[in-house]
Formats: sequence, C-alpha cells, structure tokens
Amino acid sequence: MQQLIDEDMQFAAQQYKVLAGKVPATEMPRSYIAAKDSLVTSNTKWWCSGFYPGTLWLIYGHTKDAATKEEALKRLAILEKEKTYTGNHDLGFMMYCSFGTAYDITKDPAYKEVVFTAARSLSTRYRPSIKAIQSWDSSKNFKCPVIIDNMMNLELLEWVSKNGGDKKYHEIAVTHSNTTLQNHFRADNSSYHVVDYNLATGGVWGKKTHQGFADESAWGRGQVWGLYGYTVMYRFTKDGAYLNQANKIAAYLLNHPNMPADKIPYWDFDAPDIPRAKRDASAGAIMASALLELAQYTKGKQRTDYISASETILKALSSPAYRAPLGSNGGFLLLHSVGSLPHQSEVDQPLTYADYYFIEALSRYKKWYL
Repeated sequence: MQQLIDEDMQFAAQQYKVLAGKVPATEMPRSYIAAKDSLVTSNTKWWCSGFYPGTLWLIYGHTKDAATKEEALKRLAILEKEKTYTGNHDLGFMMYCSFGTAYDITKDPAYKEVVFTAARSLSTRYRPSIKAIQSWDSSKNFKCPVIIDNMMNLELLEWVSKNGGDKKYHEIAVTHSNTTLQNHFRADNSSYHVVDYNLATGGVWGKKTHQGFADESAWGRGQVWGLYGYTVMYRFTKDGAYLNQANKIAAYLLNHPNMPADKIPYWDFDAPDIPRAKRDASAGAIMASALLELAQYTKGKQRTDYISASETILKALSSPAYRAPLGSNGGFLLLHSVGSLPHQSEVDQPLTYADYYFIEALSRYKKWYL
C-alpha cells in the first residue's frame, strides 16, 4: 500500500498539471467528455467548485510540489468570494473541502476566517420548523427538499463550532443529523435521496429520488454520503447513535448482493440492468475514505473488514480499470463516475469529487495505517 500510495500521488501531481493547463483562469474543472476531447468547466458557484483546489492541496501535502501549490493558491483566490453564498446547502463541499483542507495543511489563519464565514452562510439554510437544513430552494418538483448529501456539509459547521466558532453551528448539525436519522432511512438501512418537508407543519410531504433509479431504490452515491456523514458526526459528538448508524450503513453496503467484488458500486443498487449497469467510481472513493475513518472507531473483525474493503477499493481505483493513463482523461485522475444518470448528466465521465475522495482516502491510509 505504501508503494501504491506513493505512485498514485506522483501520478496525481503530474496528471493535475495536465488539467491545470486546460482550465481557464476564472473557472473550475467539472468533467471531461472523451468523445469530444472537451473539458467541461463551471463557475465558482457550482457545488463542486471546492474539490479541485482541495485535491491540489491534498496532493501538495504529500508531494510538496511547488507548481501544485501555486495552482492551488490561484484557485482559492477565485473561490473565496463564495464564502457568503447562501443559495443552497453545498458550502461544505465548496469551502471546507478547499479552504478547510488548505488550513489543515498550511495553518494560514486567513483560510480559517474564510471557513468561519462559510459556516455562518450555511447556517442561514437551517429551518427550525423542520429541524433541518434546507438543501435546495423550492421548485416545481420539491417544496422544501433535504437530501442525504447534506450530511456531508455538517463537517463545516462542527469544525467551526469546535475551533472557536458559534456553538449554535454544532446544535444545527446535531439537530439536522437526528432529523435525517428519523426520516431518511428505510428498515434495511438504505436511504432515500430526497425527503420533501412541509415548512408550515414540519411534516413530510414525500420521500423521493432526484438522481437515483426510483424513489424506493438505493442510489449508490447517496448511500455512501450517509456513511461518510454519520462517521463524521460521530467524530465530533461521540454520540453512539451516529456510530451505530454508520456501522449499519456499512453493513448494508458491504453485504449487499449487488456490491461488485472490487467494491466499486453500481450507480444504483437497484438499477434494472445489473451487472451491465454503470459503475460509479466516485461512490467507491467516498466509501473507501469513510470506511478508513470508521475503522478508527471500531475494533476486531469489523475494523479489519473496513480496512480490507478500503484496500480493495483503492487497489481497484489505482488499476487501469479506473485510473486514467497519464496525459489522458482531460487531466482527471479517475474514469467511470456517474453524476446523474436520470438526467443523462456526467454519465461514465470523470468527476472532481471522485478525484478528491480518492486522494483523501490515500492520504488517510498513509496517515492512519502505515
């Protein structure tokens, strides 16, 4: 694993120089369409805007490559203005994965201030009547949607609260986690993607999907968002209910009859065309990173199984089946992720968050298990 991690990190440093050479100075990379040899970019308000600079910082943390740091600094500079964005719940992805990662590596107090401001912005999405953070604004499809992905943005609130910020952020994160625990999960510990709330009464209008196969199906990435989110919440609170939920989600995933041998999930565990269904490398990378942390809080066979599953995933993602050849794939690291198959968006393409959680998982393995 030491050799694999070192080789992956050196590859990432080189490959991201290819990507850096393609991205306009005022935009962020989003994906790549191989058939058209076309890089897809976004503005800084796109929910994935923090992953590229975050990945650069993680790579720099391992390689100390000066060009990687220079590119990371350039991208933080165009992203910083989004610290006051309140248009959706994604401030954690946008600002904690970027500026939070930068602060972890550099301890620059300016980055900490950005993260604090972002937490304040995110807290404005909290809705007391439903005891949760509203993910998206109302639309023709949803009145007050809360998505399982939102568990990932609580790390921003908890970290700020723990590091000198307002304690209300911790209270919001805990309340949101408890509401999600109550309403988002089925008896088998799979999760719905979207729970739509009635703002007036606090009740539930409906439980649906937006990116999964069906309302009652288990959207692949949604399951691992929940796994990662409750693991993080246990880190900050030491509430056994969160650890219990994380372990139950892990059991659901690792014992699922439709989990492939290489542990890279199908885009939806209930996709009708399994085993021909598309795989989602991003879900695999997120799961590997989450399991490596969850193993820190467990013992015996459970701990060993989590580490072993993560190793299986990381070896698969490091193989030619999922890792792009140097210089290809538009500069992205991983092949074969799925953004939203129902919308035919980013299907079987590279994604910035797949790369981010892949590098995070490698960094965690090196830090905790070598």
